[in-house]
Amino acid sequence: MVKFLTFFSNDIGIDLGTANTCVYVRGKGVVLMEPSIVAMNTNTKEFVAVGGEAKKMLGKTPANIVAMKPMKDGVIADFDGCEAMLRYFISKVKTPKHKFVLPPRIVISVPSGITSVERRAVKETALKAGARMVRIVEEPMAAAIGVGLPVEEPCGSLIIDIGGGTTEMAVISLGGIVITKSLRIAGNEMDEAIIEYLKKKYNLLIGERTAEEIKIQIGSAYKLDEELEMEVHGRSLVEGLPKQIKINSEEIREALKDTLSLIVNAVRDVLEETPPELSSDLIKEGGVVIAGGGALLKGIDKLISQETKLPVIVADDPLTAVVRGTGKMLEEEKYFKHFPQE
Repeated sequence: MVKFLTFFSNDIGIDLGTANTCVYVRGKGVVLMEPSIVAMNTNTKEFVAVGGEAKKMLGKTPANIVAMKPMKDGVIADFDGCEAMLRYFISKVKTPKHKFVLPPRIVISVPSGITSVERRAVKETALKAGARMVRIVEEPMAAAIGVGLPVEEPCGSLIIDIGGGTTEMAVISLGGIVITKSLRIAGNEMDEAIIEYLKKKYNLLIGERTAEEIKIQIGSAYKLDEELEMEVHGRSLVEGLPKQIKINSEEIREALKDTLSLIVNAVRDVLEETPPELSSDLIKEGGVVIAGGGALLKGIDKLISQETKLPVIVADDPLTAVVRGTGKMLEEEKYFKHFPQE
């Protein structure tokens, strides 16, 4: 009966991230990746833009329009905004095969550290946005499934998922999470660290988008073979006028040092709590994998490897690891036995 109903349903996997939302459609793969941002007209209370269009408005809106992020630290901060965002993304990827199409089943990922109240809020928001059935999976498990780790086998694997609002890490074995840690420190905190660094060192004020561009272009966690430079435009805190400076990757590494230390210390904590039988499995190549947008920070694998003395690899296409995991749950029914409907 379940297989029969899936024929009439556009089932969807969603990685509802703080920075980006990714959508997987069963049978088609990853079809959408857009910023988790909405823009609302404060006079009419209507949402006028979602995703990429809303991101273009950040820091540039008139008084009656507010561009905001409905997700904060991996959980819903604005329910109406999140519902509008989900409804928009679901409608954007819907391609009914016939007029009798059913509302979609949705598998949605959440941080492992959220409360039962926050978990219920995610489910209710997805149902309001048009889901027929909602299955919730913890992000580290979804990432592990997405990158192809042997989650159902009796061996340990450590997945580190560095997103926009949270860093999730878990040791997984026999289809379950043995040890997990959720840190509300990730890509957004890196951006804030860059903003604060330039403010203190150069009296230069920059926005979130500029900080993110700096992180992507010249940010690094480990010394580079060839240090990089870029020009940055902002506003002088002294004169209040537009100002341009040149910065290098060494400076940005210094700016990110404290944030990265917190992530590395959390990884150490997880390793200290890991049972010795599973610890030995992590020494194997592929035993420790980094996913999420933070995995794209240059040298992050080298830093964690140096600090833990373990071989660390970056997943292929780390940005879509979590949503690919939700997709596998839709494609392969065997995963559903681990994640009953709530």
